[in-house]
Amino acid sequence: MAWIDFIQTLHSSTKRDYVQRVVEHDKAACAEVARRFGRDYWDGERQYGYGGYRYDGRWLPVAEKIAAHYGLKPGDRILDIGCGKGYLLHEFTRAVPGVEVFGVDISAYGIAYAKPEVRNRLAVCDARALPFPDGSFDFVISLGTFHNLPIEGVFGALAEAERVGRGDRKYFMVESFRNEREKANLLYWQLTCQSFHDPQGWAWIARQAGYRGDYGFIYFE
Repeated sequence: MAWIDFIQTLHSSTKRDYVQRVVEHDKAACAEVARRFGRDYWDGERQYGYGGYRYDGRWLPVAEKIAAHYGLKPGDRILDIGCGKGYLLHEFTRAVPGVEVFGVDISAYGIAYAKPEVRNRLAVCDARALPFPDGSFDFVISLGTFHNLPIEGVFGALAEAERVGRGDRKYFMVESFRNEREKANLLYWQLTCQSFHDPQGWAWIARQAGYRGDYGFIYFE
């Protein structure tokens, strides 16, 4: 199990006003709407989530880096847990033509409005109960999803990721913090998180869950 960063540069390219997020709108009410993971979260006003989550190709360099690191090749089966609209999975098919991609997400809206090229490979389901046999996938990935679960759900989701994957080619990324400033910024900005841990805490949880893959974090600097 190793820490690897694939995402922070992309994450840091978006500028955020953390204090405005708290004072401009009723943060608690916005979070309640966001946690429905419906239209408001994906394509509604910014205070409820993405403020319009549209395909723009930004995930292709990420997919290429991940594919190169894990040696993904045509014929490999890839699962994205928390795939949203399937943009990363689409980019894997561009980065490594011939891979088979599959995705799951709790959001029926996200799946319904997913990238058309991969939509028929996506399903609505809970990360804690994946509908796949043991060892179904050559690579399992989850970006920005597990922190949306309560702690007992994190253990369950990590165990499921381990179960459906083959070997140790697995990767998850969650929101985290390295100091009090980043913790405060995360608390100001987040809408859907239920589990808040520093990197050491996340690594401990992963080990306790029996997870053998790699992991990474994004920080709100």
